[in-house]
Amino acid sequence: MSDSADHLQALTWRLRQIVGEDGVLVDEPMSAHTTFEIGGPADLFVIPDDIEEACEAIAACREAGEECFVLGCGSDLLVSDEGYRGVVIALSDGLLNVSVEGEEMTCQAGVSLREASEMACELGLAGLEFACGIPGSVGGACFMNAGAYGGCIADILSSVCALMPDGSLANIPVGELALGYRKSRVRDEGLVVLSATFRLREGRPEDIRARMDDLTQRREEKQPLDRPSAGSTFKRPEGHFAGKLITDAGLKGYQHGGAGVSSKHAGFVVNLGGATAADVRAVISHVQDEVERQFGVRLEPEVRFLG
Repeated sequence: MSDSADHLQALTWRLRQIVGEDGVLVDEPMSAHTTFEIGGPADLFVIPDDIEEACEAIAACREAGEECFVLGCGSDLLVSDEGYRGVVIALSDGLLNVSVEGEEMTCQAGVSLREASEMACELGLAGLEFACGIPGSVGGACFMNAGAYGGCIADILSSVCALMPDGSLANIPVGELALGYRKSRVRDEGLVVLSATFRLREGRPEDIRARMDDLTQRREEKQPLDRPSAGSTFKRPEGHFAGKLITDAGLKGYQHGGAGVSSKHAGFVVNLGGATAADVRAVISHVQDEVERQFGVRLEPEVRFLG
């Protein structure tokens, strides 16, 4: 944040005018808002109730020249122990509307993928089953083209409504989003997804549920869901699997402080209890260095770092 207390106070006042007194938290610990359960305080933590408030809050930060980070479910995020010197705009509490027209379902950015897949199942709409265990939000899923078990957002996305860097709103068809493996135009150009429309297909709810149950069972059997983490820690390197490389390097179960490589699935760095962001970073760095030393492959983190 700016060194000027007056500047911070003025921005805090402006944001409270937009989202209300209770919607702006000062020095909010980010450990309460990430699946890693790690992270120091954000200078300001803003909770808009709807798309209009979200856009106004982001505009106010930009006008004030303050750093602004848009947060979904915090499922792919490691926040530093020192926290974030800026404003976090949290979408997962307010942007939760869902509408359905025929085989299209439109979800605001704060809707979790789990909730979206459950609603689709109840409505007899197939296509979102792969996402039933992904702990992220719809906005975050479009940002990184989230995927699992052979499916990804690009397969079912029709369009997004996004806030552009110049402050305008745009409806962007999927073909113009440059979606690839864990990448998108949203990520590259700093767009903010406010809602996404998925093109699904009719299906029998019992068949959709059976598919979701099967994927959930497979996930529970293979992944360390009993430990806080940010999901898969590393992107899949071309021609390899990160988990196998880490296992073959003898790093399964490796620990530093309160963080470690999961002994259940080596592709996950987990919070074993009381881990700091520094602990997680140390584990990630050690894994990268050892895998590169032994196999000549440099693993790239899928986790995003803030602060």
